[in-house]
Amino acid sequence: MEIVNTINEVRQKVAQARSAGKRITFVPTMGALHAGHVSLIDEARASADKCVDGGFVVVSIFVNPTQFGPGEDLASYPRTLEADSKLCDEHRVDLIFAPSAEEMYSRKLGPFGGDGSAGLTTVSVAKLTETLCGRTRPTHFAGVCTVVAKLFNIVLPNEAFFGAKDFQQATVIRRMAYDLNIPVDIRVCPIVRESDGLAMSSRNAYLSAEHRNQAVALHGALKMAAKLIDAGQPQATTVINEIKKYISENAPAGEIDYVQIVDPDTLEDVQTTDKPVQILVAVKFAGARLIDNMRAGNK
Repeated sequence: MEIVNTINEVRQKVAQARSAGKRITFVPTMGALHAGHVSLIDEARASADKCVDGGFVVVSIFVNPTQFGPGEDLASYPRTLEADSKLCDEHRVDLIFAPSAEEMYSRKLGPFGGDGSAGLTTVSVAKLTETLCGRTRPTHFAGVCTVVAKLFNIVLPNEAFFGAKDFQQATVIRRMAYDLNIPVDIRVCPIVRESDGLAMSSRNAYLSAEHRNQAVALHGALKMAAKLIDAGQPQATTVINEIKKYISENAPAGEIDYVQIVDPDTLEDVQTTDKPVQILVAVKFAGARLIDNMRAGNK
C-alpha cells in the first residue's frame, strides 16, 4: 500500500493500474475510520477482485473544509491518519490519497478559507439538497458535491462506495453523477451498527457516556416507526409524532433537528405510507449531531 498527497501522484498510480487492466474502486472518506468505513473498503476490495486482471482500491482521507458550516466541528474533527493507514493496509487497500486543503483547493484559482469558499467553481444539486440536513446546513451539500466531483475527476473510478447512514448524501451524489454524465457506478452499502443499534459514526466519539446511552434512542425510534408503518399505519404525521415522542422520552438530552418520512428517490415528504418510504432523523447532543435512517413499508 502507498500513501500519496498530490493529485499528480494519484493520477499516475491509477493510470498505471488501469493500463494493466485493473478495475478501479474508490472509497472517499474524511478519515477517523471505523467499522462502517471498513465495510465499504471490504466491498470495494471484493468488487475489484472480481476483475480478471485484478483490482486497484483507492481510499481518500480528506477532512473537506467546504462542507462544514460556521460554528461546526472542522477544527476538532478527528484526524487519525496513522491509525487509518494501518487499517487500510490490513484490508488490502492499494492507495491512500491524503491531500492537504491547499492541494484540493489551489489558492492560485481563487480564495480559500474557513468561510467555505474554495475557488470560483462549485457543484450543487437542486431540490434534493433543500430538505433534511440541507435545511439547517444550507452550504453543506455544495461542499460535498464539489469535493466528490473533484475526487471522481482525479481518481476516475469504475465504482465508488458510500454508506447508507448518509442516505441523503448518497442520493445527492448518485444524482450528481447521473446529471453530469460521470461514468462511475455509485454503490450504497448497508448501515453498520454498534451491538446496541447505534449507527457507527466518527462523531460518536464526541458523546459523553450519558449521551452515548441515550443516542440509541434514534435506532429504537426508527424500529418502532417501521413497525407502525409495516403494521398498516398510513398517516406519516402520526408516525412522525410517535418518533418525536419516543426520542423525547428516551433521549431527553437530545435536541431533535428533524424527523421526516420521505420518498426514497425524490426525498420529498410523503403524507401516507402506502408505498416504501425512508424514515430519517437527526438529533443534536452536546458536541455531536447524529443522523440515522431506515426503510419501511416494504411488506
